[in-house]
Amino acid sequence: MVVYEGKAVFEGVAIGKLSVYKKNEETVKREKVDDVDAEIARYAEAREAAVEQLQALYEKAVKEVGEASAEIFEAHQMMVEDEDFIEAAESIIQSQSVNAEYAVAETGDNFKKMFEEMEDEYFRGRAADIKDIRILQGNGNAGIESDEPSIIVADDLAPSETVQMDKDKILSFVTVHGSANSHTSILAKTMNIPAIIGCSIPLTDEVDGKQAIVDGFEGKVYVDPEPEVLEAKKKILAAELEKKELLEQLKGKENVTLDGQKINLYANIGNTKDLGLVLKNDAGGIGLFRSEFIYLGSEDYPTEDEQFAIYKQVAETLAGKKVIIRTLDIGADKQADYFKLPAEENPALGLRAIRICLTRPEIFKTQL
Repeated sequence: MVVYEGKAVFEGVAIGKLSVYKKNEETVKREKVDDVDAEIARYAEAREAAVEQLQALYEKAVKEVGEASAEIFEAHQMMVEDEDFIEAAESIIQSQSVNAEYAVAETGDNFKKMFEEMEDEYFRGRAADIKDIRILQGNGNAGIESDEPSIIVADDLAPSETVQMDKDKILSFVTVHGSANSHTSILAKTMNIPAIIGCSIPLTDEVDGKQAIVDGFEGKVYVDPEPEVLEAKKKILAAELEKKELLEQLKGKENVTLDGQKINLYANIGNTKDLGLVLKNDAGGIGLFRSEFIYLGSEDYPTEDEQFAIYKQVAETLAGKKVIIRTLDIGADKQADYFKLPAEENPALGLRAIRICLTRPEIFKTQL
């Protein structure tokens, strides 16, 4: 038995065979072109095709893992159409008389390096997503070779790779690199499967196809586990599955105590992207719609029409179930620059929420 350690990003236990994810990244060759204008035109056509492909991946991801996890493909579309990215790629084509593939690869590497050097951990985690834009070309043969559900082991996984996998064949994710904010981590949480990042496991035939245990509580991977270890982990897995099955059985039933007292079990949401999970988990309604997130996600005061469209979508999606909308709780730790709020020594007890609304009735009336 060999034990590899990493950082657990989602708890749980998975038992099955390891499947080393084999990438099929071809080296982009630098080729000289004679007609620079024609190459730039070819690049423009490729961009259009990429946007269509990304839209298809987005729609597939929405169906399989929900809107929030699918958002990365919208971000990819923005990157493909980003003026700075386009100008940089076209500049390389023009100045070096090279093929579009090379120019895009160079530009992608430059942007990726820029993100890797950022101080913020979230943005460093986005570096792999930028590289993913290039992976989209001609990678149809990469993937999982196992026919049975398995533990996916990889250096790191890009969104385009995970979304094309058969979700029914994934027991767990284990990556050598990646971050808690990576797409793989987010996807594992959405799929409710254990995941470990920063694991020292080798990506070779040494582990491929071998029996293993992923312990998302400990952050460990047991390869060829000893019988007593396997038995102990099976008990933990059985207990976890029993909990899930019990919760599944409660869906669609009334929430009533043993003495007949009915309890309303509602969900809290921050925006419309949370609605999928509300429905999936059979919430009785929305107990708290934190409407300030509409303001935090906007660069200016959201208009009455913009807010109305959001509240209407929530109300219609819940189809008659109760929806409680809290008026905006801006202030303290939730700051929107355009509110221009003064700095306070104790903002939690200062100007926030209803206090702001009463001092700025024009904002409050728009929301009401």
